[in-house]
Amino acid sequence: MTSLKPWSALQVGEAIPELVLPPVTRLNLALYCGASGDHNPLHVDTDFVRTTGLPDVIAHGMLSMAWLGRLLTNWVPQTAIREYNVRFAAMTQIGEVITCTGEVTDKFEHAGEQRVRLSLTTANADGQVKLAGEAVIALA
Repeated sequence: MTSLKPWSALQVGEAIPELVLPPVTRLNLALYCGASGDHNPLHVDTDFVRTTGLPDVIAHGMLSMAWLGRLLTNWVPQTAIREYNVRFAAMTQIGEVITCTGEVTDKFEHAGEQRVRLSLTTANADGQVKLAGEAVIALA
């Protein structure tokens, strides 16, 4: 985890430390298939995928969601996460370098806790958003 500023020092518009991942590989997808039990041929079978009109297999949407989860837990302990949701925006292709980012969009108090709301994204090197979401984090 990175050093965390106190709630009072965080500002709306401030970014949390980004997470840049290595290029997506077939091995990443095969390992995720085994871990998740999601063996959909869109993620592992190149011959099948070509029959759908796609050039190659694509990454699991939930794998991208896990990367955003790692972005959050690199910043705060898992126990600080109060809400987390995402929307799938575009397919993640083999070879893409994905960057996960988060930005403070709100600061508020709820149930005796000081919290921040974050907007979250995964995007490729061209800036195409693959996944967008939001999280609420308790900081005190």
